[in-house]
Amino acid sequence: MNSIRFAGIAALSLLATGLAACTAPAPSLPPPEAAQPTSGYQIGAGDTLSVFVYRAPELSAPNLPVRPDGRISLPLVPDMQAAGRTPTELARAIEGQLREYVREPNVTVMVQSFVGQPSRQIRVIGEATQPLAIPYREGLSVLDVMINARGLTRFAAGNRAEIVRRPPGGGDAQVIPVRLDDLLRGGDISQDVAMQPGDTLVIPQGWF
Repeated sequence: MNSIRFAGIAALSLLATGLAACTAPAPSLPPPEAAQPTSGYQIGAGDTLSVFVYRAPELSAPNLPVRPDGRISLPLVPDMQAAGRTPTELARAIEGQLREYVREPNVTVMVQSFVGQPSRQIRVIGEATQPLAIPYREGLSVLDVMINARGLTRFAAGNRAEIVRRPPGGGDAQVIPVRLDDLLRGGDISQDVAMQPGDTLVIPQGWF
């Protein structure tokens, strides 16, 4: 595991050095592979689902979007809340609705592409190469987030970055300093802080 993390740090260090040495814009690269949701993943608005009804293909939906209001529409189930439920919970809810029309329905729900609940997203803003929002997963760290964000821009003041962490029940936000230059260019693993759901990583611009 440590060798993988050090390999990730070395790759990001080379990327940062290349960006600093070049004034031309970097070539467009494919987006990094998204982390897969865990078994406890809660569906969010904007996710795409695959709903399979056993022995009833006419009631199935292979690419079903979750609407901005968090609901989905299926044949015989025109309006059902999906956001905030796990795939298993949603499958059982669909079965409950279909029992009026189908004998012993058997439903499977899979997440094809995902955004996640806003309260469980990790956001990166400021001088990241690719500012983004990704779903939280267990064990996610600053290094994982920066790999997804493709490192720092050449204008970033990485050692003045901060994680803004808001308590789940509200209240004052906690601000956690993170020295990203030391982590990405110097290999300082002590700066590889564990992320929590809802964290925002803020990367300021350097002073010139």
